[in-house]
Amino acid sequence: MFEIWTEKYRPKTLNDIINQKHIVERLKAFVKEKNIPHMLFAGPAGCGKTAAAFAVAHELYGERWRENILNLNASDERGIDVIRGKVKDFARTRAIGNVPFRLIFLDESDALTPEAQQALRRTMEAFSNISRFILAANYSSRIIDPIQSRCAIFRFSSLKDSDTKEYIDRIVKGEKLKIDESAIEAIIKLSEGDLRKVANILQASAVLNKKITEDVIYNVSAKAEPKEIRKMIENALNGNFLDARDILKEILLKRGVSGEDIIKQISGQIYDLDISERAKAELMQKVGDFEYRLQTGNDQIQIESLLAQFTLFKKD
Repeated sequence: MFEIWTEKYRPKTLNDIINQKHIVERLKAFVKEKNIPHMLFAGPAGCGKTAAAFAVAHELYGERWRENILNLNASDERGIDVIRGKVKDFARTRAIGNVPFRLIFLDESDALTPEAQQALRRTMEAFSNISRFILAANYSSRIIDPIQSRCAIFRFSSLKDSDTKEYIDRIVKGEKLKIDESAIEAIIKLSEGDLRKVANILQASAVLNKKITEDVIYNVSAKAEPKEIRKMIENALNGNFLDARDILKEILLKRGVSGEDIIKQISGQIYDLDISERAKAELMQKVGDFEYRLQTGNDQIQIESLLAQFTLFKKD
């Protein structure tokens, strides 16, 4: 059976969660008393919000944790009917075991419609004696104030490169993988602290090749190698617009890398260029303008236009 590594390597206990010590200590205190409040987990994607919710369920209910938690992704089921149906039906039933409440975990709850959030507020009030809600959100500001005021708020911090490497080492050791150091650095850059991305990139790479190299990583992640992006930028800045355009066509058309990803990689490379701070600021302003244009225009034409702006900028 094909096992998804994001599930396989999800922490089973609060002690297994990477980095978020300020969160873990508070959660442990609640779990020890077997009495938790409604909670709002806020922070960037892939930093441990879902893992923390399931770890709480594991430690509260033991082997019967699956029977006592309702897990919904609010970005898929975001309407008022879901709150009035699935959520309300689960919230009104009593827990199985010696914990007096059940858990309802709403992932990506910032995607809930305003009407659904109002219905959720009323459900949280009506069944707080036998149900506890855990809401996870990338943007807590999108959760209405009446819900936020009813929750203990936990703000998860972004993960450091060392945290991401710790997670990579955990999977590499568990799956007995062979991986180059350059490949590890590539995963750290591409994942941007999102541990779900780490697991997905590693699993896809391991299927493709027994030995994971930097080339394999960029191949499975559908991203251009940084050295290619840098060469493209340098060609444009040195006045070699057609050479820069050829590299762009190779990346965009033959490899299928999205225009949005190319723009993002260009912005990352600008900070390492050997040019003045003012020049970097001006180039970044141009990148921002063209990133916005991508929403309504053709990817190739817009990025070619950006490279043309780089060429003209250097000449000026």
